Amino acid sequence: MAERRIGIIMNGVTGRMGTIQHLMRSILAIRAKGGVALADGTRLMPDPILVGRNAAKLEALARAHGVQRHTTDLDRALADKNDTIYFDALSTALREPNVEKAIAAGKHVYCEKPVATNLASALALYRKAKAAGIKHGVVQDKLFLPGLVKLRRLKEAGFFGRILSVKGDFGYWVFAGDTLPAQRPSWNYRKADGGGIMLDMLCHWRYVLDNLFGEVRAVSSTGANFLPERWDEQGQQYRADADDAAFSTFQLEGGIIAQINSSWCTRVRRDDLVTFQVDGTNGSAVAGLTRCFAQGQATTPKPVWDPDRRRTDDFLAQWQEVPDNEDYPNGFLAQWELFLRHVAEDAPFAWDFLAGARGVQLAELGLKSSAERRWIDVPRLEA
Repeated sequence: MAERRIGIIMNGVTGRMGTIQHLMRSILAIRAKGGVALADGTRLMPDPILVGRNAAKLEALARAHGVQRHTTDLDRALADKNDTIYFDALSTALREPNVEKAIAAGKHVYCEKPVATNLASALALYRKAKAAGIKHGVVQDKLFLPGLVKLRRLKEAGFFGRILSVKGDFGYWVFAGDTLPAQRPSWNYRKADGGGIMLDMLCHWRYVLDNLFGEVRAVSSTGANFLPERWDEQGQQYRADADDAAFSTFQLEGGIIAQINSSWCTRVRRDDLVTFQVDGTNGSAVAGLTRCFAQGQATTPKPVWDPDRRRTDDFLAQWQEVPDNEDYPNGFLAQWELFLRHVAEDAPFAWDFLAGARGVQLAELGLKSSAERRWIDVPRLEA
């Protein structure tokens, strides 16, 4: 079977997400299974070159995972015509100028979200990519979560009837860094570096809502900065001026109401770090990252309100788990394979820079809604 090499410039993969999800569980996992199968029977084999600012970190990462190539010189990497894809997992504030460089160099571009820190910049990148004739895509990994795949299957089967509402709850306690090290990077909490939970998570919620339930038409959001003092990776105290919690309501097409709370200042007492409950006329379902539980009309109990008696109902036991009827690959890997096929053989890929711009648009309008304390319509972005 013929093998075809494809060179990938991977910038910013020394961070936790870049290392684990994009390098180890995606590109190296694809290499380990013999590449990506193309329609003509060819196996497409990714050949990464790791790019970053810290030479020692790059060398250690490359050595640990058997990657042959690494450099601190992005311009030199972009000048190599043998590497045709540029991937960006840098902090948000650094993404736009580096993606612009890659587009100017004629590279196909795949990057983490948010694609930019504001809508004008995100749309500018989309237009530049389109004018350059390159392939472009943005990571939208949560669409591939087993729990959400099961929700989509229930919807496609007509289980819910008419969907009425969606309730999402995301978050966990991120330590401030004084007593225990924080489990998220410090730039997440600085506005100047593109930090803030609304810019991060409303980009996710946009593609989840648009693709699973209905296009977002309006937003009302309240952001909060609950922990304004944090400690960075070197143990130095710094001013955390970005929002670390957001409480958002969305109006979707079809009259569906979605409400999603996002917080890095909450302690978990639910099934998972993120849960979505979908309520419909014929049934409801609750999904986490991997599991999903459903309750149909015929099995819905009829509780009666009585605040003077302690309840003995086992409400959780009244739901039926949706089985694992298929294999669920790592979501990052699955989307990487789709993008690689998109580049190699022009296979379909739905999540381009315009899709990324829609996420940035919702985050920007969410921040505006919070600042002005009002509902804001979400205009449709067209190609």
